[in-house]
This record gives sequence, structure tokens and C-alpha cells, in this order.
Amino acid sequence: MHKRNYVGIVILFILLTPFHIAAQEMGSIPPAKAIDHIVAIVNEDVITRQELDEAIKMSIDRLQLQGIQLPDQHTLETQVLESIVTKRIQLQHAKEVGLSVSESEVDETVHRIAEENKLTLQEFFTALEKDGINFNKFRGEIREEMIMARLKEREIKNQVNVTEGEIDNFLRTQETSAIGNDEYRLAHILILVSENMNTDQIELRKQRADMALAKLKTGVEFAQVASEFSDAADASKGGIIDWRPITQMGPKFAELLSPLQPGDLTPIVQSPSGFHIFKLLGRRAQEVPTVIIDQTHARHLLIKINELTSENDAKLKINQLKERLNKGENFEEIARLYSEDTSAASGGDLGWLSPGDTVPAFEQTMNTLLPGQISEPVQSQFGWHIIQVLERRSQDISLNRRRQSARQAIRTRKADVVIQEWLRQLRDQAYVELRLDTDQ
Repeated sequence: MHKRNYVGIVILFILLTPFHIAAQEMGSIPPAKAIDHIVAIVNEDVITRQELDEAIKMSIDRLQLQGIQLPDQHTLETQVLESIVTKRIQLQHAKEVGLSVSESEVDETVHRIAEENKLTLQEFFTALEKDGINFNKFRGEIREEMIMARLKEREIKNQVNVTEGEIDNFLRTQETSAIGNDEYRLAHILILVSENMNTDQIELRKQRADMALAKLKTGVEFAQVASEFSDAADASKGGIIDWRPITQMGPKFAELLSPLQPGDLTPIVQSPSGFHIFKLLGRRAQEVPTVIIDQTHARHLLIKINELTSENDAKLKINQLKERLNKGENFEEIARLYSEDTSAASGGDLGWLSPGDTVPAFEQTMNTLLPGQISEPVQSQFGWHIIQVLERRSQDISLNRRRQSARQAIRTRKADVVIQEWLRQLRDQAYVELRLDTDQ
């Protein structure tokens, strides 16, 4: 167990000493202003009332913008505080494992956000100021979101693996399943259950799910019920799960959702994570377009520029080899003898290349050649090349795209479970003391 941070308690002690009180009464110092106080302790860190109030204000603004009725004050405070706790635990863990984000990476992200909003950087700054958002604080929040995203991706990479066999099974199931491959837009309520809960505790969580479903059936807006009851990270945003292929939801949820019409609710369904309620907001066909690309079968030879070979020496050598090719010497044999690329063993053969497989300088030159034609020497960051195009074809890569989509669907499904469990473990391992009940 971690030691508590008693900084706030020390400050309170100093302010309440007899000397301080007596001095105040004599008028020698001005009356003390109300100080910020602690509403939660998270390991060695604290969350203050001011931080919570700022987060609550942002949550209220977001809910009002979405037209969602606000939950009662206690529910809102509890949910927002829990979200801050979860965030703080992740950031502490990131620091422990040495994960960080550089200034330049934050700058790039801010630029991208501005571009996505069709604003220049200065216009973006102005828009933030108009909304009362401090730019440095905004940058800090972006940094934290990036750190948490990388932390989760790190965990996913460590724990999630998708095999070719799983992809084969996934595609076979798609072809034979009556569920189809439509995309769904959903609203979701999750009442979390942890593995260390006993039967009575799990029953209380089930009763909470029952209360949420009962409210929904009386016509209360889903977003309002989600913000009041759901433990999911998206609860304060109405529990929205944006467009997602049904295949990413897993067989159990897919079977539950496939018969629904927009507006329909599911009954309560239990999973290892807890109790779920879904509402279908929309459904649309997922298009799987035919994808045909132009591919080039090419070979090359490469002379590298390095500590032993200067740029002039490399250029001289490549020009000499080009002269030999012009005189009719065999490209494959020269590549085997002189090329400094790993493809030398196969006579410089690179196989079938798709757009983007090679660096721009190489690809641009290759694309100007006719089958059988040999290029003039061309320089890239790897050195000097001579390229020969052997043949070209148009290739349908739809199957490859389908396999990529299947891999992503399986990975997303596994990742959802992994991250939920990982966050729960982090929370269980942390020392957390909530002080809302004693908040004055």
C-alpha cells in the first residue's frame, strides 16, 4: 500500500494554529481566503475540489450541448471524480514505465486538430480563447490523451495476437452466418463487475442494471440514464458507440443485436466485464468494394553511399555498371555480382510491387518505364539504383483487404476486453481514497 500525501492536511494545520487565529483577530493579517481542498487521494497524488469543479463544468457543457438532461449533482460528481481517478492512475503508470510524448509530437497533433477543423493555427488559438480555453492547458490535455492512448496500445500489443487461423474462421463465419456484416451505431450502458466481488455484491450490480433498464422502459432518454448509471468511459457522452461492424461485437452480442430495429433496447446481458444494455441507433450495409491496383514486377541493383563509398565513388560505379548493361550484359548477373541490396541473391528481383511499397524517388522512376526498359541511374536515400521493369498487371486485392478488415475486427474485439480488464486491475492495485462524503 502506498503512503498517503498529507500536504493538504499540513496546510490546514498551519492555518488553524492559535497564532494564526490570534493574529487574524488582532487584524495584523487579512482574513484567510477559502483554500482548495482534497476530494480524493490516488497513490501519492491528490485530486482537489478545484480540479473536480472544472471537470464537472466541462461535463455539464458537453451534456447540455448534446441536449442530454443532467443527472443529479451527487451522481454527476461521483462519475466525474471516478473518471479523473482512472485517468490519474493511467498517467501515473505511464510515468512508472517511462512512457512520454515529446513537444514536437504534441505540436503535430495540435496542427492536425486545427486542420481537421479547417482552421489555421492562429484561427484555432483564437477559437480556443473565445471558448475560454487556456491554450497551455489544452496542450497539456492533448499530451495526456496521447500518453493514455499509447499506454493502451502498448498493453494491446503485449496481450493481443491475431492468427491467420482466426482470420480464416472469421471469414468462413461471415460467409455462412445469418447475422451479416452490417455496421451498427449503438448506445451502451455498462455496470461493471470485478472478479473479486462476491455473490451479494454482484447481485447489487445486477439490481443497478435492472433500475437502469426500468428507467429506459419508462421513456427516459438513454443518454440521461447512461450518464447516471453507466460505468463505461463514454457514460458522460451518452454511451455512444459509433459505427462499428457487427462482427467486432463478438458472437454473443452480435446474435443479440442482429434482430433489433433502430430504437430497440436489448435485455440485460452479462459478460465477464459486467452487465450490458444496448440500444440500436442505426444500421447500415457495410460496403466491401472491389479493390484493383496496378502492380509492377521489377528488379534493380543498388550501390550504397556509406563510410567506405563516397557519393562520387558510388555515382561513378553505378555509371560504369549502366554502361555494361547498355552493351548488352545480363542484368541478373550484374545484380548478383555488384548489387549491395538483399535482393542481389535473386538477381535484383523485387517481385510484384504495389503503390507505396518503395520510396518515392524509386517509384516515380519505375512508373515511367516500359516493360523491359532499364532506367538511368537514380538516387534515393539508400544510394544509387538502376531499375528494370519486367512486367505489369492489374491485381484484385479485395481478398487482402477483407483479411485486413477481419484482422482489425478480431483485434478490436480482443482489445476491448483486454483494456477493460487492464483498467480494472490498475484500479484495484492503486490506493484510492474518495472524500466526497466529507467534502465541505
